[in-house]
Amino acid sequence: MKLPSVIVFACLVSLLHARTINVSDHDIVPGQDVARQVNDLVKSISAEEGVTLYFPEGQYDFHVENATETYRAVANHDNGLKRMAFPIFGHKGLTIDGDGSVFMFHGRIIPFTIDEAEDITLKNLTIDFFQPFHAELKVVAHNEAEHSIVVETDPEQYPYTIKGENVFFDRMGQEDPLAGSNMVFDPTTRSPIYEAYKYHLNVNHVKARAIRPGSFELIDGYDNLPPIGTVIIVYGVHPTSRRNHAIQVTHAKDIRIENVTVLAAGGMGLIVERTENVTLDGMKVTSRADRIVSTRADATHFIGCKGLIQLDNCVFEHMLDDGINVHGAYVPAVEYLGDNTFLCEISHFQQWGLLFGEPGDRLAILSRQTVLPFFETEVSDIQILNEKRFLLTVKDLPAEMPDVLLSFENLTWNADLIMRNNAIRENRARSVLVSTKGSVLIEDNYFSSQMHGILIEGDNNFWYESGAVQDVLIRNNTFANIGFGHPRGYPLLASPMLTADQHFGEGHYHRNIRFTGNTIRTFTGNIARTLSIEDLTISDNTIEFSTDYPAKQPDQSLVLEYCHNPKIERNEVVGFPAPLLMTVTEDSTAVVNNNNVGLSRR
Repeated sequence: MKLPSVIVFACLVSLLHARTINVSDHDIVPGQDVARQVNDLVKSISAEEGVTLYFPEGQYDFHVENATETYRAVANHDNGLKRMAFPIFGHKGLTIDGDGSVFMFHGRIIPFTIDEAEDITLKNLTIDFFQPFHAELKVVAHNEAEHSIVVETDPEQYPYTIKGENVFFDRMGQEDPLAGSNMVFDPTTRSPIYEAYKYHLNVNHVKARAIRPGSFELIDGYDNLPPIGTVIIVYGVHPTSRRNHAIQVTHAKDIRIENVTVLAAGGMGLIVERTENVTLDGMKVTSRADRIVSTRADATHFIGCKGLIQLDNCVFEHMLDDGINVHGAYVPAVEYLGDNTFLCEISHFQQWGLLFGEPGDRLAILSRQTVLPFFETEVSDIQILNEKRFLLTVKDLPAEMPDVLLSFENLTWNADLIMRNNAIRENRARSVLVSTKGSVLIEDNYFSSQMHGILIEGDNNFWYESGAVQDVLIRNNTFANIGFGHPRGYPLLASPMLTADQHFGEGHYHRNIRFTGNTIRTFTGNIARTLSIEDLTISDNTIEFSTDYPAKQPDQSLVLEYCHNPKIERNEVVGFPAPLLMTVTEDSTAVVNNNNVGLSRR
């Protein structure tokens, strides 16, 4: 096929203007702190399009002392002054090619910040931190008489002091107490241990007693003593435990991350806000050989994006939170000021600074009692007051406003999602969270997480993560031992999060969810739990009995509550000692056909 001459000319112009810079020509070489030199080089090419920064293979060290600093609001993290290694602001057509290099970061420095940029590629590099943002304590002994355990740790990677009876960890100048988030992991699998919820540290009672350097005793901290040989992961307290993500992308377009590995971060591996089109190909979040845990929070997280988010051939494992979360934001109205203007606020403290919308964006107005929309309008103007509150002016309103608390949802910024041939495993929390109105395809992936496999929610009361899905196809995936950390985990949980003050309205929250052709290997028998869905299909799945963990006989393997027109067809249950039970509430209608006798309706 012959290309039009105008396209050929544009391609030739692009090639003529593109250039590759070998960073060694700018005194950026392994074996020294290169943060300032990289800052200067990235800034010097900000107006030039089509540049590749090539790093010959090696280890490049980035120290915090001479890095560029600015205040940053980062969704689902702690806002504040951030020092940056790669401040990519306003660039177009920039590629960072690491050639297999390790980028080693020392201190509280952000590896990559991509803002107001377009056509940016990161590839062939590994992100690591010299000191991680958590502590790992190996359980080496029990003292039943004192209800205590003895732990050992590496004081070089996880420096600490004991003051009185309290342990404090030195995390790059920030002193973190033992109190806060913690979980027991299996060092062999690098995942939370079986029924990890039983081994939570009671920080109100625990007392510490030094034994020798790198070893101390924890007394009265556990109702159930963690097994000897397991590793306690301690990872900080809010609001200072998510300060150091690896990659932030915001207000950008056409971002590609290819063959990038994240070995550590004091937050998420990748956080993306209000960006159009993101491709991850061969991205890996995993732990280093001498560590149990990778990132402090999610491997990847997308909020208020549009276009296409695509993940192929990625591996996310050993994180302290979810594999991927794709969602929008609900913004509560605090007060109506007249003239179609509302005083609104970003409610969760780790979303302060979020840009909710811009003129021209389509909005839905929702009741916060039913979490259902009742009117669509358009943004006329937004006036930012501070990082928490803003004035929202809309084009039009209904003739009669209902007398209920209101929220707004941005309908323009909802991304499509495609996930193929990825693995998310051995992590705390869930594999996939998806709450986008775009088209969602999740196929040929492997999921094995401590809690749920795929969570389709919607939350108008805590994180304020929107919203209701409209087109989700989940097919040909493998779900292995989902919920190994807690037996209430389901391969699929699709339900809005409703508080005691919220209730069903006229209509259903989610619609058009298809869960088909999947293989579920489970010791709990759990399949799916669904609530408030219009058009749900669960078909052609194989549910196999797993002996990897002690068997749990469930009383609700498949739950349909307030669902309209669900179809449960041709599912095969194999190897369970008793039939799995399906519960359909009175306010649901269900078509149940051709499932084998291993799945029975109550």
